[in-house]
Amino acid sequence: MKQLRRRSTLVATGVAALLLVPAAVAVAGGNSGPADTSLRALASKQGLRIGTAVDAAQLGTNKPYTDIVADQFSTVTPENAMKWESVEPSQGVHDWKQADQLVRFAQQHGQAVRGHTLMWHNQLPGWLTTGVADGSISDAELRDILHRHVTDEVTHFKGKVWQWDVANEVFANSWETPQPDGLNADDFWIKHLGSGIVADVFRWAHKADPKALLMYNDYNITGEDGTNAKFQAVYDFVKKLRAQGVPIDGLGEQAHLDTQYGFDARQYQADLQAFGDLGLKVAITEADVRTFVDNATDQVPTDALAQYAQPYEFSELLKGCQLVRQCISFTVWGVYDGDSWIPGTFSGEGYGLLYDVNLKPKPAYSTLQQDLKLAAGTVRHAGD
Repeated sequence: MKQLRRRSTLVATGVAALLLVPAAVAVAGGNSGPADTSLRALASKQGLRIGTAVDAAQLGTNKPYTDIVADQFSTVTPENAMKWESVEPSQGVHDWKQADQLVRFAQQHGQAVRGHTLMWHNQLPGWLTTGVADGSISDAELRDILHRHVTDEVTHFKGKVWQWDVANEVFANSWETPQPDGLNADDFWIKHLGSGIVADVFRWAHKADPKALLMYNDYNITGEDGTNAKFQAVYDFVKKLRAQGVPIDGLGEQAHLDTQYGFDARQYQADLQAFGDLGLKVAITEADVRTFVDNATDQVPTDALAQYAQPYEFSELLKGCQLVRQCISFTVWGVYDGDSWIPGTFSGEGYGLLYDVNLKPKPAYSTLQQDLKLAAGTVRHAGD
């Protein structure tokens, strides 16, 4: 889950017009049955995978939830089941149960898996943070522990994970003081192990599974805060890593939006394309569009216009990905509003996902469905 970030003012965009195609093309291949209109089936017509973050506690126990995950999405991301605190709650003692169950589910339903995440400052096991804080784990030992963690987890899932979010959120935002290279000097890993650790974790992950796609994942890296400074820092850093032969395959743009700030779709698409032009694959990894709601239980928007702004911004996110050939997957961060991270993190906000609190599809779902229909067969993405 992510910290609060600011958004630029709403900018009208002509992106939608670029995706309009003749009706005969839009329905090419036919829609002969219900399965053909699922998000995953429609996205597959352009070589794009569409996915969701999965709550392991809901999977298999909540049938409507499980059916949506199975029927609508072609890639899944464990919301928490692969994070370090989940897989190694006690030092040297691993618990792969929930993550393994998700991988089996994906295999049974023809889905790819996005592994999330190997190196992040948050949701670390208590034994690790306590040891660093009290000095019983030195920086040299911390590096060895991280190396072992990355190797153990990637090896455990070798051949079963399509993309790994290898390093997560280590760059400074516009309201933070960056190092000269743009990295956040206060990040747990950068503070203790220095800038070089970013390249190291990619090398370790690649050695453990040479065939997995290795991604850097972050928010505000496509101009959402109105400055584009964080995009530039990540772009320059990754370009340097690639020149040094570091095995980084792609960029994950989280795409957490808020209707109160608006969204510059032109900048977003241009930045995705710039990463693609570096020879990187790009992925939308954690999309949601939140707004102010009446309460955390019902999540009815307090502004009637938000019911139009939410599907509009979701649509702009998807279309930007569709227009960039190197964009290989589009993942929504959660299945339905009743099981969303948003109300617990952003006071007074919610309504961020494609399904409402009763697991019913919202206008945002229908909008993405229509966008995928219109673009069917127009672009083949680099990941197909």
